[in-house]
Amino acid sequence: MARHITAPLTKDVTRSLRAGESITLSGTIYTARDAAHKRLCELVAAGKPLPFPIEGAVIYYVGPTPARPGEIIGSAGPTTSYRMDAYAPTLMRLGLLGMIGKGMRGQEVIDAMKETGAVYFGAIGGAGALLSRCVKSAELVCYEDLGAEAIRRLEVEDMPLTVVIDSLGNNLYETGRSAYLEQRQTL
Repeated sequence: MARHITAPLTKDVTRSLRAGESITLSGTIYTARDAAHKRLCELVAAGKPLPFPIEGAVIYYVGPTPARPGEIIGSAGPTTSYRMDAYAPTLMRLGLLGMIGKGMRGQEVIDAMKETGAVYFGAIGGAGALLSRCVKSAELVCYEDLGAEAIRRLEVEDMPLTVVIDSLGNNLYETGRSAYLEQRQTL
């Protein structure tokens, strides 16, 4: 059974999560991809405030498709996370506690997660239409010129995710592979 958590997150929650654990996430999250991350880090470097509260925030690496008439959002599947690796440590050190995407992360990101208590959640790639059903509202925050990659505030309910890398640096991409190979050897 999946554990239910709510965003924004707290360090007590993130430090209790373990790689491989299934969760459902409800609450407020933000969308941002690499172009938006670059702009956020430029604001930080210039000493300017960020356009949303970063403390305890969760960023979903997604560029949703346009919503059809009567819908809140279009397909909202995760994008490949390593493209945000150059920016994620800066945001984690400012309070970002959760990231949602797909694919592996670099060692600098994992080290920053261990330092800050942040976690990395995996969403199922190719299931964007299903994930969009978890979005109850979507509001443009900034960078409208980026189109689908603009930053949006989403209210989500029961979004199914897996803890891929926990705040201790345990990495499902490594432990899962090892467990699979061990199991194969016993067959």
